[in-house]
Amino acid sequence: MSNRRTFIKTVAAAAVSLLVWGQAQAAEPLKVGVMAGPESQVMETAAAEAKKRFDVDVKLIEFSDYVAPNVALADGSIDANAFQHRPYLDAMVRDRGFKLVAVANTFVYPIAAYSKKIKNISELPEGAQIAIPNDPSNEGRVLILLDKQGLIKLEDNKNLEATPLNIAENPKKFKFVELDAAQLPRALDDVDLAFINNTYAVPAGLLPTRDGVLVEDKDSPYVNVFAAREDNQNDPRLQKLIEAYQSEAVAARAEELFKGTAIPGWK
Repeated sequence: MSNRRTFIKTVAAAAVSLLVWGQAQAAEPLKVGVMAGPESQVMETAAAEAKKRFDVDVKLIEFSDYVAPNVALADGSIDANAFQHRPYLDAMVRDRGFKLVAVANTFVYPIAAYSKKIKNISELPEGAQIAIPNDPSNEGRVLILLDKQGLIKLEDNKNLEATPLNIAENPKKFKFVELDAAQLPRALDDVDLAFINNTYAVPAGLLPTRDGVLVEDKDSPYVNVFAAREDNQNDPRLQKLIEAYQSEAVAARAEELFKGTAIPGWK
C-alpha cells in the first residue's frame, strides 16, 4: 500500500510541475523574429490584436538579414519567425538540418526588377548587368521569372533553386551579379537592373506597382509563412498570434504600408 501511495504522490507532483511549467510558459511573451522595417510594423499590429483579443504578449525581435532569424529560431533564442517564403524555408531546412516547419501563411510579396537606366524591360541592352539575390530560393525565383519573359532559357524552368550556372541560353549575354538581398537597393547605381524583395525595396522608396520594370505575377507560389520549431509548433500563444495576424486589421495595415503590394496569403 505504501508503494501505491508513493506512486500516486509522485504522479501528482509531476502533474503539478507540468502545470506550473505550462503556466510559466504562458506568462512569458512569445518571441517572434521579423525583418526590420514595414514587416515589423505589420507584426506590431498583429501583436496588438493578440494582446487585445487573447491577452497574449508578443515580443518582436528584429533582424536585418535572411539567415539569422532561422538560426535564432533553431537554437531557441526566439519562438517563431515570420519573414520567409516556403521555398526559402525548405532550402534552409535541407541545407542546415534545422528542425523547422511552416505553420501558417502571411502575405505574398511579389518580387520586382528596378532600374535607373531603363523604363521598360524590352530596353535591356546586350551585356546588361543584372543584380540578383544570392540566396538559393530567391535566386531561382528571379531566373524563372526571366525565363518566363523569354530573356533567358533555363535547363529546367521548374527548378526553384536554379543559379546562373543552370542557364542554357543567354542570347543577350547578360552578366549576373549575385549579391546579398540587403545590398540590392544600393547596387542600382552600378547595374542595369536589380531584382529586389519588398523587404528592402519599400524602405528604399521603391514600389513594384509604380517603379518595377518587371513584376512577378500576383499568383506567385512564394507565399510568406510563420515558422516554428517542430517541438513548439502547437504553442497556444503562437496559434493565437496567427489568428490575430490573419485578420482584417493586419491586412489593412499591410495595405497602408506596402501600397497594394502585400497580398494576404490566407484568403
